[in-house]
Amino acid sequence: MTILSRMSARTVLEIASQPQTWAQALTLVPEARDLLAAPGERVLALGCGTSAFVAQAYATLRERAGLGETDWAYGSEPPVARRYDRVVAITRSGTTTEILDALRELPTGTRRVGVTAVVGEPVDALLDERLLLDFADETSVVQTRFPTTLLTVMRAALGYDVEASLADVVTAVDSPLPLDVTEHDHFVFLGSGWTIGLAHEAALKIREAAQAWSESYPAMDYRHGPIAVARRGSLVTMFGTPPVGLVDAVRATGATVLTDDLDPLAQLVRAQRLAVALAESRGLDPDNPRALTRSVILASVQNGSSL
Repeated sequence: MTILSRMSARTVLEIASQPQTWAQALTLVPEARDLLAAPGERVLALGCGTSAFVAQAYATLRERAGLGETDWAYGSEPPVARRYDRVVAITRSGTTTEILDALRELPTGTRRVGVTAVVGEPVDALLDERLLLDFADETSVVQTRFPTTLLTVMRAALGYDVEASLADVVTAVDSPLPLDVTEHDHFVFLGSGWTIGLAHEAALKIREAAQAWSESYPAMDYRHGPIAVARRGSLVTMFGTPPVGLVDAVRATGATVLTDDLDPLAQLVRAQRLAVALAESRGLDPDNPRALTRSVILASVQNGSSL
């Protein structure tokens, strides 16, 4: 193990633990079904950063399961003019200022469900019910196993088959990376449906851990402008099955395309590993990302501005 690998040991170990945390998450499916499925209700999912992208994926999965209208929003930008039966607030730490503010502003009668990795934090007083994933908590600033473990239990609770993902995540953590990250300096992630949220999360991992140029888009929209900057040195990763013709169009720019048959959530785990490898190749420590903390806690928030 290199010196840098030892420096990033926490993140590496948490990434490697995901086969175990995903399997353990399935014990929570009955509880999660009661809290997250809520057939027929209008639901809003809230999050910040990584949690916002989990909220985005969950909203698409719930609607496509036929369980009812589901919106998602950043904690800092809740749709205040709309009314919901239930709000699902995702906050690993239970301390994120924007989530706390959004929960306080909900009208009376809205069911407040929290998803956290800890208890005893300020969010507790604002919740009616909670889904606790303490076994998937992380010491790292950069989130890896908490969001994927949550998405595993979400998918199962909403009625999706997750057996393939449980097998594929083992491949994702144990197999060598399929490319040399040092040959690339531009990273693009594309998804469709619920995997658009995964694409956004993968790009965020590259920015957080490796301070590198990354982008993310709905796959079909990539040809509507963003493909113009693809070139030799670009790595374009496609979650799930690529749209017809897109792989050839991207390769024609000189970019490298990464696509395979792994479950999309397992592909996200591989993207986490890629981000760590890229960080180490640049002499960076993913355990201590630049300008980031475990939770964003603002002293005061008024009229959308932090003071």
